Amino acid sequence: MVAFKELTAKQDFIEAFKVMHELRTHLDEEGYLELLEPMLSEGYRMLVAIEDGEIVAVTGIIQLTNFYNGKHIYVYDLVTAEAYRSKGYGEKLLSYIHTLAEQEGCSSVALSSGLQRKDAHRFYEEKMGYAKTSYAFVKTL
Repeated sequence: MVAFKELTAKQDFIEAFKVMHELRTHLDEEGYLELLEPMLSEGYRMLVAIEDGEIVAVTGIIQLTNFYNGKHIYVYDLVTAEAYRSKGYGEKLLSYIHTLAEQEGCSSVALSSGLQRKDAHRFYEEKMGYAKTSYAFVKTL
């Protein structure tokens, strides 16, 4: 049975790093924890899916309001541990986020996904019903 948990304790964040690192491979644990602290103070929340005591999927979200999405949850991170992929954990965790968003009075859930992540795009569009509505742009300074 899958359980969902919002993390608050440092040790839990450290445990979740093992899965998060599969998505954010450029981060080591120290850099992850350094970035996490200000992110949490800005409203970032980390949730996990747990099966048999193991973290099988991790997501990082924030509740935002803007002109184009209104009040919504933005998904910064969503990753299932490699050993557990294609077993429905990503779908269950994202569905949990949808329910959470509704409970918190949000009108939508939004995310962006790297251009190279074709399988993720197929998952979001075909399995989860997301619409591709824009491109995201970044300028490195």
